[in-house]
Amino acid sequence: MTAIDPDDHTVDELTDELETIDDVDDLQAILEAERTGQDRTTAREAIQDRLTELGVDHEGVEEDTETEGEYEETTEDVGDEAADEAADEEETDESDTEDAEPEADDDLSHPTRDKKHVRALADGEYADMWVFCETQGGELLDVSKEMLGKARELMDGFADDYGDEEDVVAFLMGNDCEGLAEECIAYGADVAVYHDDERLERFLHKPYTEIAAHMARGKGTVESTDWRDYDEPRYILFPATNNGRDLSAKVQAELDSGLASDCSDLFIEEEEVSNPVKTGEPGVKKTFEKVLHMKRPDFSGFEYSTILCLDNPDRDFHPKGCSIIPGSFEPIERDPDREGLVIEHDMELDEDWFRVDITDYDRLEAGIDLTGHDVIVCLGRGIADDPTAGMELGLELVDAFEDAELGITRGIVTSSYQFEGHVEAYSKEERQIGETGQVVAPDVYIAAGVSGAVQHKVGMDESDTIVAINTDPDARIRDFSDYFIEGDLFEVLPRLTEAVELGEPGLEPEAVADGGDE
Repeated sequence: MTAIDPDDHTVDELTDELETIDDVDDLQAILEAERTGQDRTTAREAIQDRLTELGVDHEGVEEDTETEGEYEETTEDVGDEAADEAADEEETDESDTEDAEPEADDDLSHPTRDKKHVRALADGEYADMWVFCETQGGELLDVSKEMLGKARELMDGFADDYGDEEDVVAFLMGNDCEGLAEECIAYGADVAVYHDDERLERFLHKPYTEIAAHMARGKGTVESTDWRDYDEPRYILFPATNNGRDLSAKVQAELDSGLASDCSDLFIEEEEVSNPVKTGEPGVKKTFEKVLHMKRPDFSGFEYSTILCLDNPDRDFHPKGCSIIPGSFEPIERDPDREGLVIEHDMELDEDWFRVDITDYDRLEAGIDLTGHDVIVCLGRGIADDPTAGMELGLELVDAFEDAELGITRGIVTSSYQFEGHVEAYSKEERQIGETGQVVAPDVYIAAGVSGAVQHKVGMDESDTIVAINTDPDARIRDFSDYFIEGDLFEVLPRLTEAVELGEPGLEPEAVADGGDE
């Protein structure tokens, strides 16, 4: 008969009850009862912690070493004492194995034997939304401004919903980047933390990762860290660019948290869950507050998946991080008079981080930016009958508008179409719209000969008005178009161009499809 039956108590209640028990045998009996009963990870840990307080080690006690949420501590967590203990254990291991038979290993027996988990901060304090502001050629990328605008919106709403004033913190690094940090304030940041070093002019994996993690942990001189009083950011955003994708994965791993990649929408709400991995015990619901909901396109169809990063009972997953598809959000209007705090980050950079030296490079020509235009005309495989003529018709329609650009689908990029003359330049990947291309949200999106694959939909479904032209009445793009014109683009585009040039805003799409307005 045990002193208490653990099945009668929640984990919190059990933890309180254990403080009244000093008999080791009773605690061992409670531990065994828990294992044969609900077998809750957090309950077992509470009992074992109480045994440790009474001077009992856990040698010989079976533990679920692979259960999610249980992680080994690092030297950083527990200081020099842990390092000394690790050294003692190493010496013991060596002496114990001197006379042992070598273990057969077929390279498959223990494929992850050398992998270690890092325990996250215990009872860490988290605050603010951090935004990595990528730069290029001495300027902020547009996606950096877009993320700052969304972060500003989210944290303003955060203050309204929770009554807590938390900041938008821009962080960046580069050569002579103080002025760019000030630009981040103008685009919505409350604080901008920058690290300036001439060796950081171009993106380098190791130093950028180390600096970003160092910033996030609040390390550095008092002058560069006294503006904050928390352990790590609550949320962190990266751009889903080549460099941003690289950095986001490395930094989040360094901070021992997770990452939702290639997101196109964000919102903050509470979330109620019943998963015992997250609640600590079966049959119990727990409400998580201030959860960043990270929406990303689902490859399986016309849907979105919402990614949540929720803490385990014994482990915090912070910062909640994601990368953002460029073009997903609108930047706020630049305010040069906006006030904010600009902080120069202090950290000694290891020379070994710069062992790769860039001795020569070529600058690529500036790409095509399809975002920010009033109208986008996008051509798809419907131009196959005469690719050159189809491209020319699309360009003529673009020219008829005051602010328009031409986009294409991946089908054209990967096709073997032969283009003649100057139109070949418009068939390159830089004009591709979709999940692996650019994301646009114009006032009017005209899709000519576009079937409407989900990967393309991701790149344009935030457009205000979508007009589709297709000979197939069952084309998928019809499902998410505001106007669908059943017709051949080679016949419809010239009529549409004529109407725009004549200034006939009231021209009905049905009339265009019929070839006239009589």
